[in-house]
Amino acid sequence: MRVKDLVERYNLEVEAGEKGLNREVQLGHCGDLLSEVIANAGQGAVWITVQGHQNIVAVAVLRELAAVVIASGNRPDPETCEKAEAEGIPILSYAGQAYELAGRLYSDGIAS
Repeated sequence: MRVKDLVERYNLEVEAGEKGLNREVQLGHCGDLLSEVIANAGQGAVWITVQGHQNIVAVAVLRELAAVVIASGNRPDPETCEKAEAEGIPILSYAGQAYELAGRLYSDGIAS
């Protein structure tokens, strides 16, 4: 599945990084502690978080993530969007809870 497929299937909003929408999603990761994501998120993962500051882009680049989804109705700040555009990292937003989206992804075969 590609990031653009996630956008359509789960009604996600593209906040930044449109040039990365063709990235392949290999697995998923859910968490808000940056050090935990750095230690445990796999390459090609879609990362679900509630954080919207620009450090999420740095983590996504470091771990070679497919995309970052900001859940619970939270939105990225402008600096985050600028950095994501520069790095080609898709930043998506989801109005529902992280737990709900993680469950839906898991049910659809996107495992951790």
